[in-house]
Amino acid sequence: MSWTIIHFILHFTVPIVLARFAFPDRWKKVSLIMVSTMVVDLDHFLANPVFDPLRCSIGFHPLHSYYAIAAYLLMLAIPQLRFVALGLLVHMGVDGLECFRLALIH
Repeated sequence: MSWTIIHFILHFTVPIVLARFAFPDRWKKVSLIMVSTMVVDLDHFLANPVFDPLRCSIGFHPLHSYYAIAAYLLMLAIPQLRFVALGLLVHMGVDGLECFRLALIH
């Protein structure tokens, strides 16, 4: 299985598993919110090429910047945005793992 496929699988499974164990009474709603934060990847359309399997998203795309990640951390303090923030941070974590993997192969 290619790393790209594993990466996409992680983007869906990690939020669902986290929601299932951290919020068992409302895991379906929380996982839906967290998975919906995948829309953050729309900023990839600003890059040329749109998809590069050897590019680290963190620090490259605007919504994957360190400033954006800091904003996502601050969003955790706002109860109405907490699950969105958690989904975005999980997304950045999965992308960070990919960046780490890319650093190991280069």
